[in-house]
Amino acid sequence: MKLLSQIKKDLDFNLNLYNLIEVLKEIAIAQYRILEKKIRTFEDVFAALGNIFALMQSSNINHPLLRTAGRQPGVVALTSDAGLLGGLNMGVMTQAIKEAEKSRAKLIIIGEKGQMYAQESGLPFVIFKGVKDETRFAQAQELRNYILDEELNLRLGDLKIVYPVALSIVSQQVKTLQLFPFTKPEQFRQPAAQSAPLDVVMESRPEDILQYWIYLYLGQKFYQIFGLARLAELSARFAHLETSKTKIEQLNKELKLQYFRQRHEMIDKNMRELFAARLAFK
Repeated sequence: MKLLSQIKKDLDFNLNLYNLIEVLKEIAIAQYRILEKKIRTFEDVFAALGNIFALMQSSNINHPLLRTAGRQPGVVALTSDAGLLGGLNMGVMTQAIKEAEKSRAKLIIIGEKGQMYAQESGLPFVIFKGVKDETRFAQAQELRNYILDEELNLRLGDLKIVYPVALSIVSQQVKTLQLFPFTKPEQFRQPAAQSAPLDVVMESRPEDILQYWIYLYLGQKFYQIFGLARLAELSARFAHLETSKTKIEQLNKELKLQYFRQRHEMIDKNMRELFAARLAFK
């Protein structure tokens, strides 16, 4: 059984830790709200580019980004190097490894925390640095360039990306998105009544136009996914801090009960000893 002095020290320590967690929670909420307002999807711009896609008969175009059969598949796993996110990273890597093992795909891991999960799986993988807010755009372009180089040189085929998204400030979900073979994104598809005419004059080859369209779209998509994953990080951190706060509250409740129980027992013991001594003196 702990001494009263030790219990008092534990209570003081837990109180300081509780206040620190409360501050970290407020910081996570503020960062979440700020980033949530900053994330842009550029839907209007890419809806216009989607109209260009509609002008081309993509089914008649023979391009490596549209025809991926016979090449090694790949899976991109987006993890974080930040702390307090073990559960989120594990969820992403579990899903990514599951997808990769179906077809012996090559893993492309973003974030060093996901490396140890990949090593245990025995699958081949490539590692990229974890995404940072100040370099998010540059890192999205770097990944885009690497993926397109692998696809155009026939070293990769079907490609998926596994990443976390925040459903709210307290909940997250792991999503899987098919990137290649490339098809026109659902939000850019036009109703049949608005389909474009077939006779179109193109100064460039349809293959080149299509490749540049995908080049723009993929860079934007990675940038957007990186932002959504960052929101999921902040959400997971807030949830973890909230859980820790609840545990400290419960621990403090038990320590207080233990403290007052021992204190009352000590008071009762002292009173009994004083009363016995008084009787003996008389």
